[in-house]
Formats: sequence, structure tokens, C-alpha cells
Amino acid sequence: MRWPGATARVLLALLAGAVAGLALAHWLPGAAAGAAGIAEPVGKLWLSALQMTVVPLVLALVILGVATATDAAASGRVARRAMVVFLAVLALFAAYAALLAPALLALVPRSAQLTATLQASATATEAAAAPSLAQWIGGVIPSNAVMAAAQGAMLPLVVFALFFGFALTRIEHERRAQVVGLCHGIADTMIVIVRWVLLAAPVGVFALMLAVCAQAGMGVVGALLGYIVLLCGMYLGAIAICYVLVGLFAGRSPLAFASAILPVQVVAASPQSSLATLPAMLESARDHLGMPRAVGALVLPMAVTLFRITSPIQYLVAAAFVAWAYGIELTAAQLAFGAALSVVISLGSVGLPGQAIFAATVIPVTMAMGLPVAPLGLLLAVDTIPDVFATTGNVTGDLTAPAIVDRLSPEAAERPDAA
Repeated sequence: MRWPGATARVLLALLAGAVAGLALAHWLPGAAAGAAGIAEPVGKLWLSALQMTVVPLVLALVILGVATATDAAASGRVARRAMVVFLAVLALFAAYAALLAPALLALVPRSAQLTATLQASATATEAAAAPSLAQWIGGVIPSNAVMAAAQGAMLPLVVFALFFGFALTRIEHERRAQVVGLCHGIADTMIVIVRWVLLAAPVGVFALMLAVCAQAGMGVVGALLGYIVLLCGMYLGAIAICYVLVGLFAGRSPLAFASAILPVQVVAASPQSSLATLPAMLESARDHLGMPRAVGALVLPMAVTLFRITSPIQYLVAAAFVAWAYGIELTAAQLAFGAALSVVISLGSVGLPGQAIFAATVIPVTMAMGLPVAPLGLLLAVDTIPDVFATTGNVTGDLTAPAIVDRLSPEAAERPDAA
């Protein structure tokens, strides 16, 4: 007998928790509160185990993001143009998610029972009001980076990591390589811990879902379905925006571009891995899009490693959903900082399976925006459903970037080895 895979086990745990919680709420309402009181600490314990990796992981990822972008930009004119395109397009999609996701969620009726349940279970720190603009600006630069790390103050911590990362580019190459290697080691070690914690994901997800459903009823199920629909819709919107970008900045017909890359998108939907789709992307860039080999062979591997257009969308949609579920109004400062951090973490994060990358990136962005992280365990469980659309969107972005770089590099088109 073959046991279900990790993703299937988590989804089964989510379903079992929902059924158990709804059954208790309907048939044994007197026992529902007691069951929720037992399950909730178990779920929070699992979430706390994920959170304990956040501070060292964010420090490492931000520093690596700065170092990686600098190294790539230093490797030649085409690479520098590619990095400019990557950063500009990632910033565009971060702004797209930061503006559109809260606006769309504001149109959706919120379950008052779900909001009351989440607010009642929030800790004192999570329930604190958002800081004023003056407080936010005053807390940008940490007076003590170690204290900021100890308190989990993500904004000053990230600012310190950015300063550290840019300063690192100014020191001797050998010493810089040692620090970058250390950051890689820290990030890899934290990811190992995340994977260990994810082994207990079925238990944690079951406990979280049971506790919320026992108290909030069907509102939880409806909210999760709404999140899935919203995220998939945002991914499809990102694909459409890529076609527009190709028409505006690459001088290509959006319809012809969409037709040329359709076989690659179909391939990407199966393994749900941009890296596994790289050979098909290289073939499409050469044979169907007519890109110079000097551009496609350099920019596409860079794009697969650094450029995931759906990452900022995922981080910000998840954060906006948490704010919506709790009835929290996101400020312009929170959205701007979340968008900026999403771009940096996207560049520094490594290509991991969905659940590990979700835990390593979405939680830090949500924490940095000053939002509770309790619902993220449930969002992690359903993340595999929109992942097909995410991979398709990333592959579309991976082919959009070299098309724009090709247009910005007229000398590449004149080389004799151009396809």
C-alpha cells in the first residue's frame, strides 16, 4: 500500500479538521468550545515552530538577494539589463498585488463570526493597533539591530539587512564570499528546520482547522475558497499583463507571443517547476521567438533562478487576506513596505517545493507588515491548488524578460550566432 504524498496528507488533514470542527459545531455545540480549546494550542505550537526560523532566514535571504543581484549585474551588459528588467517587473507585480488584492477583498462580504473568532484568539501583540505614520517612520532604522531581531521587529531588521548587504558589496571579494557562504549556510539550515516542522503539518493543520471551524462554522470554508479563487485570478491577471508588456516593451505581437509560448506553459503545468521547464523554454526562445542565443542562453537561466513574477503576488495576497479576515485596514505604509520586501525576498529565496518556500517567505512578509500569522497554516495547506497557475505565470514571466532584454540589446540581434 502506498501512502499519500506530503501535499495530499496536508489536504486530507485540512478536510478532516473542517469536517470534525463543523460536525462538533452542528451536533455538539457544547463540546465544540472544549475541543477548540484543546486543538488551538496544538496548532499554535506548530506555527510557532515555523516562526522560530523567520529572523535568521529573513536576514540571510535579504543579504543574499542584494548579493545575488549585484553579482548578476556585474557579469556583463546583457546581465545588467536583465537585472534591471527583473527588478522593474517584480516591482510592477508587487504594486499590482498590493493595490488590487485589498481592493478586491474589500468587495467580498466578511464573516463576522470568523473575524470575531480570529480576533478573540489573537495574542496581545497580534491584536495591537497598526502604528501611526510617524511611529512607522521613526522605527525604520534600528537603534539596536540585535534587539530588533530579538523582538521580531521585521521592518528595522530588514533595513539593517539591506545596509549590510550593500556594504558587503564594497569589501574584498574573498571576505565577501565567506560572508555570502555563511548566509547560504544559515538559509539552508533554516530550510532544513522548516522541512522538519512541515513533517508535522498534517497535525498542525488539522488542529488549526478544527479549532476555527468549531467556532466560526462554514465561514472558514468559504473564506479559503475565496482565497484560492482570488490567488488564481491574480496569477491569470499577471499572465495577461506579461502579454501587454511584450507588446509595449519588446515590440512583439501579444497574440503571436502567447501562441508561441503556449506549449511551454502546458509543459510547466505538469511538473509545476520552472527549472524542469527550462529546456522547453530555451527551445521556444530559439525556434519560436527568434531570440539571439546570447540573450536566451544567458537570461533564461538567470530568470529561472531569480525571477518569479508570482512570488510577490502570493506574499501580498496572503497578507491582504489575513488583514481582511481580521478586519484590519492596511495602511499605505504597510502595503509599500510589504511590496518592497516581497521583491527582495523573491530575489534571495531558493527554488524549493511549495510548502517549504511558503513557510520561508510568506510568513516573514506577513509578520513584517505587522499582521497575525495564525491563518497562514491554513493557507499553506491549500497553496498546492493555485500552484499550477503560479508555475505557468512564472514561466510566462521567464520568457517575457528575455524578450524585453532582447529589444533593449540591439547589438545582440546583430551577432552572427543569433537564432
